[in-house]
Amino acid sequence: MKLTIFAASGGIGRLALLQAVAAGHDVTAVVRDPAKVASDVVRTVAVDLSRPDPDALRTALAGADAVLSGLGAATKADFGVAERGTGAICEAMRATGVRRIVVISAAPIGTVPSPGRPNPPRRDPGDAFVQRSIAYPIVKAILKKRYADLARMEDVLRASSLDWTALRPPRLNDKELTGRYRTEVGRNVRGGGIISRADVAHCMLEVLDDPATFGQTVGLSD
Repeated sequence: MKLTIFAASGGIGRLALLQAVAAGHDVTAVVRDPAKVASDVVRTVAVDLSRPDPDALRTALAGADAVLSGLGAATKADFGVAERGTGAICEAMRATGVRRIVVISAAPIGTVPSPGRPNPPRRDPGDAFVQRSIAYPIVKAILKKRYADLARMEDVLRASSLDWTALRPPRLNDKELTGRYRTEVGRNVRGGGIISRADVAHCMLEVLDDPATFGQTVGLSD
């Protein structure tokens, strides 16, 4: 499969790139700085998604079968990049005829209001008492702007008419790939609380061909 991976030098994007190459996929890596992708077996395209270049995006997507995106704000200066960048990616996908996209969101986003969902559910059916009453309210207060950006990113996907999937992992760690994790379509994983970035990257590749995940959020956890 020909894949275009955005934010391919980030924590999850880098691992998705490595796993995709190992699986034999033909990969184009889209990054701000191509020097950060030290690989002779992938094509790199330089794009700053805080100020997307439509021509560069169309070049990056030419001939692609699917898109993976680990786009998200790494610093305060990046707030808004998930919404704006994903919007630009979706527009370029429509222009180039690419339909499949898998992105990374976050477990608490189902209860975060956005322009497209001003009155979201007060709790996700997969969240246990500690998560919905203690953990997520604290995390949402700390990461309010980042989560607002991700919620608006999901709005962009819902309005796109593309075959999208938004993965919503809980807390991330840097443990090794196991390939053993739980997923739930349309809800968070009951009792889930942590997952490795490597396993999230693995899930991005696993759901690519699964039509049950098209137009859906997917919770995952160890």
